[in-house]
Amino acid sequence: MPEPAPASGEIQPSRYPGERLGLPEEGHGSVGRVGRRIAALFADWAIANVIALLAGPYASPAQSWTTLGVFALMQVLFIPTIGGSIGHRLLGMRVVPVRGGWVGPWRPVVRTLLLVIVVPALVWDSDQRGFHDKVAGTVLIRA
Repeated sequence: MPEPAPASGEIQPSRYPGERLGLPEEGHGSVGRVGRRIAALFADWAIANVIALLAGPYASPAQSWTTLGVFALMQVLFIPTIGGSIGHRLLGMRVVPVRGGWVGPWRPVVRTLLLVIVVPALVWDSDQRGFHDKVAGTVLIRA
């Protein structure tokens, strides 16, 4: 007979982010840490902003929405094709499904919709996965 699941207060904490996912503590395949994630976000936002500036007038509400749209489009297009956004790849990270295989077309869409709302990306678990990654079933790892 299988053992009952432990009560929430009885779950042992992870020794490092990604341990419960079967990922290594450091190096190739480990969870991408906060500094890299933030730097990748800034790189992606800067690229999207430059593209938006080329498309229209600076400092208008339309330019802000265009930047957000370009940012979202970059996420949706690049995650399934090159394994992550341009910022992720520049900083040596990639987005993979927790269960392995190809990330597919729907995971980047779900992940990006939650990412542009911002708040889900700020809610993390002990594996340093944002809510947007948990819902999409993905994890950002070091490549």
